[in-house]
Amino acid sequence: MSESGFDYDLIIIGAGVGGHGAALHAVKCGLKTAIIEAKDMGGTCVNRGCIPSKALLAASGKVRELQDTKHLHNLGIEIDGVDFQREAIADHATNLVNKIRGDLTNSLKRLKVDTIHGWGKIVDTQKVSVLGDDGEKIITAKDIMLCPGSVPFVPRGIEVDHKTVFTSDEAVKLEVLPQWIAIIGSGYIGLEFSDIYTALGCEVTIIEALDTLMPGFDPEISKLAERSLIKARDIETYSGVFATKITPGAPVTIELTDAQSKEVIDVLEVDACLVATGRVPATKNLGLENIGVETNRGFIPVNDKMEVLRDGEPVPHLWAVGDANGKMMLAHAASGQGEIAVENMCGREKTIDYRSIPAAAFTHPEISYVGLTEPAARELGEKEGFEVSSVKTYFKGNSKALAEGETDGIAKVVYRKDNGELLGVHIMGIHASDLIQEAANAIAQRQSVKNLSFNIHTHPTLSEVLDEAFKRAEATV
Repeated sequence: MSESGFDYDLIIIGAGVGGHGAALHAVKCGLKTAIIEAKDMGGTCVNRGCIPSKALLAASGKVRELQDTKHLHNLGIEIDGVDFQREAIADHATNLVNKIRGDLTNSLKRLKVDTIHGWGKIVDTQKVSVLGDDGEKIITAKDIMLCPGSVPFVPRGIEVDHKTVFTSDEAVKLEVLPQWIAIIGSGYIGLEFSDIYTALGCEVTIIEALDTLMPGFDPEISKLAERSLIKARDIETYSGVFATKITPGAPVTIELTDAQSKEVIDVLEVDACLVATGRVPATKNLGLENIGVETNRGFIPVNDKMEVLRDGEPVPHLWAVGDANGKMMLAHAASGQGEIAVENMCGREKTIDYRSIPAAAFTHPEISYVGLTEPAARELGEKEGFEVSSVKTYFKGNSKALAEGETDGIAKVVYRKDNGELLGVHIMGIHASDLIQEAANAIAQRQSVKNLSFNIHTHPTLSEVLDEAFKRAEATV
């Protein structure tokens, strides 16, 4: 029993990255905490998302690098052939998942967070039922946090058999390397798996419903990335086209329909198909109806304190973080939201700043960004009455990139023309995912390129790409 008279100060439903981050912070704040999980500790990120996919990208990236004989020759290195074992690469991903899941579980045990295996569901205000192997039990808490995560979205007309037609849940296991694979969607998941499959010798067809490939990225970056990540590889693309019917089998048949005319324009026969059409919240059977909370397309409505909303007003002692609220479907955003929620339930008012949360695609080369795209910044400028400008610098002028022989890359800085406030940064190139954090920290502090241009960067490093961009921007303010 906690000091508040409840079984716990905080019950968290869902032990993904959001729930885990919240639990760690809650213990630090002195809250007696329990976490309920129906499946695997670590949720999507650890078991079926970020972690295994990055392991596959790391291994397949090495294969790509070692097969690039021209690049190695320029560095004075000669290699006669490259072999790899699909099973060993798949094992690398599985072993990493097991290690990180074990570390996560142990960290909760060490901090005396009670982990309860079963299905958690709200039955009333401050009351949760847990359906486990030994039946149902009711537990109470001063505060309840919902972190159920998300699942892959499969559009209608697509039949998934989990063998020849599958989602990222199966793709991370790398059980097969199809000779020809179609990937539906050109977002993060589609891009990263096209990188993995082409490095390991598969032919790829990418099918995108929207008119442009990589629709979530800054248009200029998308254009350059398309040249490096798609056109330079054994990848065929369709854009403005729906995969209206996909039938598993040998072969898999895919009916392609033009998005404008709604006419069938082609039928593909491929060896396998990865459905990478985004994710939807896993918010069914959480008992939200018991307390009158309605979801919006499955998403739980919240404010920037992470309080769950009912008819636009906060529900006392109820919080929701991560993919389930749909604010920003990224693992690190979920973790940050969990900490924000705990701060607020402890009476320390804090809100989240989505503009400063970075994102990355771990392709080769990588793509990362934080803040606004240039079109979004210009739209904001028109609304609020300021001018927007942007500058670009290229990796081909960077000493470290030249030393590595990895000069394919760009950094783009978007800022206010009047006061130089940094609005967005977009990077494509080697280690872009690491480089973006400096820009994220600057946006969090609403820094101006005037100040950033005086920060001294280590020489020779890739970080000087940003240094040069800030200096170019500063000269125009």
